[in-house]
Amino acid sequence: MFEVLTYLRWQDALDIGIIAFVTYRLIHMIKGTRAMQVVIGLVVVLLAYILSQMLGLFALNWLLDNFLSSIILVIIVIFQSDIRRALMQVGTAPLFSGADRLERREMFEEITAAAVYLAQKKVGCLIVLEREVGLNEYIEVGTRLDARVGRELLESVFLPNSPIHDGALVIQKGRVTAVRCLLPLSVDANLSTHLGTRHRAAIGITEETDAVAIVVSEETGKISLVVNRKVAGDLDSPGLQRSLERLFGL
Repeated sequence: MFEVLTYLRWQDALDIGIIAFVTYRLIHMIKGTRAMQVVIGLVVVLLAYILSQMLGLFALNWLLDNFLSSIILVIIVIFQSDIRRALMQVGTAPLFSGADRLERREMFEEITAAAVYLAQKKVGCLIVLEREVGLNEYIEVGTRLDARVGRELLESVFLPNSPIHDGALVIQKGRVTAVRCLLPLSVDANLSTHLGTRHRAAIGITEETDAVAIVVSEETGKISLVVNRKVAGDLDSPGLQRSLERLFGL
């Protein structure tokens, strides 16, 4: 063992560290998502291939060998959205890089107060907060703004008589940057049929990015928080505030 360490260069240690870091980030990114289930399935296929060789199951081995020979293409097809999301994160700046913790907490208080007010009035709304993955491509068709996040602004945007109440409001780096934005609807066949367009749009944007979406249902007046394709419903004011602070590291 000591002889091996003698021949270990600093470049080798750096190489191993980079691979370990990339592997950790990949596992962290897909943990708890549908992609993780696909990874487990691929591991099972690989184990079946090894066992078929050991047990002399030639027909099964031939089928799996042909499948695994094009595994790179299979991975690209299956994980195209996850690969796209990972590439988009490269070089992106952290959220609210210029804002301190107090400003962020005050912003979340304003968002929470607006969501609770709209829920009491049963006024539907969809608010999306950017994290590491940029949302610029989703605000191109919206109405551009550059405004401080305030309760009055958020409430006025979603009132039924407002000309910009349809679509999503997007918050980037502590500023309201766009309203009336169109988001991709989730095509997950397993979603509940009771979920409306706003909820499907919130799930859709969290399938494509790492954004956080807040939805108020105009039918039930309930507040939902959507993160990483998962919906946490029927939140109250303290629950929404705590969830936002936890998700953004406060």
